Amino acid sequence: MDTTYDVRVYKTEVYRGTQVCSHRVRWKAGPHEWRRTFRGAAQADVFRGELLAAARKGEAFSLATGEPVSWQRSQPGSGWYEFACAYVDMKWDTASAKYRRAIAQALASATVVMVANTRGKPDSRSLRRALINWGYNTKQRAAAPEDVANILAWLAGNTSQVKELADPALTRRLLTAATSRLDGTRAAATSVRRNRAVLLNALEYAVELKVLEENPLKHVKWRAPQIAHEVDRQVVVNPAQARALLAAVRAQQPSGTRLVAFFGVLYYSGLRPEEAVGLRRRDVELPALVWDEKAQCYREPDDDWGELHLRTARPDVGRQWTDDGGGRDSRGLKHRAEGETRRVPCPPPLTRLLREYLAMFAGEPADLLFRGVQGRSLPSITYRRAWDRARKAALPAEAYRSPLARRPYDLRHACLSTWLSGGVPATQVAGWAGHSVEMLLRVYAKCLDGQHTIAKRRITDALDDE
Repeated sequence: MDTTYDVRVYKTEVYRGTQVCSHRVRWKAGPHEWRRTFRGAAQADVFRGELLAAARKGEAFSLATGEPVSWQRSQPGSGWYEFACAYVDMKWDTASAKYRRAIAQALASATVVMVANTRGKPDSRSLRRALINWGYNTKQRAAAPEDVANILAWLAGNTSQVKELADPALTRRLLTAATSRLDGTRAAATSVRRNRAVLLNALEYAVELKVLEENPLKHVKWRAPQIAHEVDRQVVVNPAQARALLAAVRAQQPSGTRLVAFFGVLYYSGLRPEEAVGLRRRDVELPALVWDEKAQCYREPDDDWGELHLRTARPDVGRQWTDDGGGRDSRGLKHRAEGETRRVPCPPPLTRLLREYLAMFAGEPADLLFRGVQGRSLPSITYRRAWDRARKAALPAEAYRSPLARRPYDLRHACLSTWLSGGVPATQVAGWAGHSVEMLLRVYAKCLDGQHTIAKRRITDALDDE
């Protein structure tokens, strides 16, 4: 290792911005100048003091890192941070934008327990932010701002080696951290399962690279938390409530006339929000109006059922995770092979909404069906705010505070529950919804209004026959 004893530590520089005040420690080791930025003055003073103490003791400084040699890892091998970055880079090209973000979040949580040296350690929130948005993001890592780059450089020199995970106690702490929130409490059940899966796969990659002889996580006794698959009946609106909510959406300005059809496809055809956002005009097949000779005008046909052809989903994940820099990723349909489509019926009330919508916005570009007021892809925040205002306007105060249709996604739950309660075979509903029959019945078993009463009547009839 190339070292130097020619070290000079400068006075801490303070930069006061409009929102953030930062403190920069600047020092010179040999011919190179180094900087480290901190949010707090105390952290900067501690770090500067440790640099001064090492220089006064005559310690050698590394020309590669600018830090005292005694701060570097004494054992050779692959450090956790470098390994985690390599894993992220390996997964990046084939992972969806949403999964890229999930990997970063899981690894950032786990990294906390792999910090081997607390000297100069950034605060937990800054550390987590730096890892999720830059360190564990292949696209953004090289463009990290100076304060973030300093945090990542500190991590590169201060995380434990991956091979230390041969210690079962450390592996268990790693799993606990990966499945916990920042405050130390356990994360939601779905997040726990997802983060453990990410960690398990990452350590399999370590075995593949021969950094570990075997995956230590497989030897940790762990019970997966139960996930509630069933839909809460309290979130499901009835047809009258749904119509009132759609009317409240229509009354909003300036986006109500655009959004009523968007919420309509969620309620009447059971689309997921990201599927509705991905709809294109060519995906909408509506029956033509019929000329009425007697009335001398066009009227709706007797069979006014249309059809929607679903091809893509466009989940909102954030521009830092997508390849094209857009806020939404473009993916195949959930539970479908790449390129596979799904056909969904369009009931007469939705046919009328879409026919009106297409006529009103006929002059707009003919690709995406639903757009924001400014002509761009429909932002999630726009329809979520509109939905909250509609609930507040259409529902009594007590119902507004309840879980009833709290999320736009709950309109899909209402649609599928209505289909099942109406007697549509589960195999058909599953095909339209993009579910397996098993999952459909597991999720919506308690939403079949009237089934309990029907079952009791059948038992009574059977007993009477005896």
